[in-house]
Amino acid sequence: MITPQNIATHLADAVGLNTHLYLKREDLHPSGSHKGRSIPRMITEYARAGRRDFVISSSGNAALAALLAVEDYNLKNNEKISLKIFVGQKISAEKLKLISDRAANNEKVTIEQTNHPKQQAFLAEKNGAAKNLRQSTDDSALAGYEELATELAKIKYLAAVFVPTSSGTTAQGLHLGFKKLGLNPQIHIVQTESCHPLVDADTPTLEIPSLATAIVDKVAHRKNAVLETLRASNGIGWIATDEDIREVLKLIKKTENINVSPNSALSVVGLKKAIRQGWKFNGPVACLITGL
Repeated sequence: MITPQNIATHLADAVGLNTHLYLKREDLHPSGSHKGRSIPRMITEYARAGRRDFVISSSGNAALAALLAVEDYNLKNNEKISLKIFVGQKISAEKLKLISDRAANNEKVTIEQTNHPKQQAFLAEKNGAAKNLRQSTDDSALAGYEELATELAKIKYLAAVFVPTSSGTTAQGLHLGFKKLGLNPQIHIVQTESCHPLVDADTPTLEIPSLATAIVDKVAHRKNAVLETLRASNGIGWIATDEDIREVLKLIKKTENINVSPNSALSVVGLKKAIRQGWKFNGPVACLITGL
C-alpha cells in the first residue's frame, strides 16, 4: 500500500526549515506502522519456500504486522501458516491489547508474555520449531524498505530523510533503495537516551525507558552497515530526550492538527536538532511517521 506523504507547511515554519517538509504517514499503513513494509514480505518469501511456522519477538509494531500478514496469507491459501508472538513484560498496555484483541479469534496465532522474548524466539528457531522473523539479522527485510524509497523518490529533489531507528533496518533499506534509483538523499537516524548504540555507543544510556518504546535494539547487529549508510549519504545520527519528544508531540498537534506516537515524533526531533545545529538542506525533507 502507498501511504500519504503530505506537505507540512506550518510545522516546517515552526522548526525553521526553509524548504518543503513532508510527513511520510506510515502510521496510516494497514499494519499501523512501517513494519508492514518488511514483515509481510518476509513471511510470504519463507512460506513460498515451504516454511509453515513462524515466531517473532516484538515490542508491538512488528508483532502486529506479522499477525496481519499471517491472517492475510491464510485467507488466500489452503495450506495454513502459524505464528507465535513473544512480547516482553514492559510492552505498553495499549500495544498488548491491540495485539491480543486481534489474535483472540485466530487459532493460528498465539501470544506469550515473557521476561526474555528475544531468547525465546531464538530458541524456537534453534530447536527447529519455527522461523524467527528478525529484521535486525535477516537481510530479506531490506526489500520492503527499498519499496518505501521508491515512494519517497516521487518527492522531487528530496534532500534528506529522518528515520526513527531501533535496529537500523529501515535506514539501511532506504539507502539501498535510493541507490538503485540513482539517488542519494541524506539519511538521518534518531534514537533515544534509553537506546542509542548506533548514534553514540560510548555514552551511557538512561536506565528508565524512553517515551519512544519501539526503540529497543541495544545489540545493533547492523551497526557497520548503518554507519556506512550515514557516511555515504552525508547524514548523521541524533539522540532524543523525553523532553524533546513531548515538545514535538505538542508542536505537531498545534501546527498540523494530527496526533502521532512518541516513536513517530523522533523524526521531527531529529530535524529540529539538525536545524538548530546549522544544517542546511537544498531540497525538500521527509520525516517518517512510523506508527505506534
